Amino acid sequence: STLLISAQVFHRYVLSSSIDAADELSRLFFVWSIFLATPHGIRRGVHVGIDIVLRLMPGQAQDLLQRASALAGLLLMAVVFVTALGAAADKWGELMPTLPVTAALYYIPVCICALHSALHLLLFALGGPEIWGDDAWKETAS
Repeated sequence: STLLISAQVFHRYVLSSSIDAADELSRLFFVWSIFLATPHGIRRGVHVGIDIVLRLMPGQAQDLLQRASALAGLLLMAVVFVTALGAAADKWGELMPTLPVTAALYYIPVCICALHSALHLLLFALGGPEIWGDDAWKETAS
């Protein structure tokens, strides 16, 4: 994406031309990279969260609250998956303005993200903070 934007700037200011699909491709690369990375942040417990109340609770209560939160997140990811799948199906026949590919390419990484995140949250809800054998979630709760 950085190389594409650099090439676009070079073409625009040095060659007085433009790469038609540069803006659309860079936006598409950004969407894909963010949504493919998000589940890995969820797995490591590095997503944004407010845990002031959680830190005041005893260990067992922390575990139960984290599992309940994971189940709520799992439900949310199921809703996001179904909604993104519907949007992708709706946009499948529509082409991008500067590229001869489906506009659904913006929704596919959302589906992948939601499904992958849901699997991480399910594992966490079933196995608790120790499920992956590392201290990522313990550090956020201590």
